Amino acid sequence: MPDCELLSGCIFFNDRMANMPSTSNVFKMMYCNDNFEGCARYIVRKELGKDAVPEDLFPNQGDRAREILGKG
Repeated sequence: MPDCELLSGCIFFNDRMANMPSTSNVFKMMYCNDNFEGCARYIVRKELGKDAVPEDLFPNQGDRAREILGKG
């Protein structure tokens, strides 16, 4: 699967987790470079737009993404 189309503007991908480099790298491999359609940030942004994505939303927080979308 190709990399996520939103990488260049993603604050998470662009070192939001600078204090957690190994965790950040795992998330980047799992979501940004593989399963971006399962990324909570991607899901919210595609449905509601960039401004609706909380800065503290992690890629693995699918439950929180569903709550934000009102589907939770």
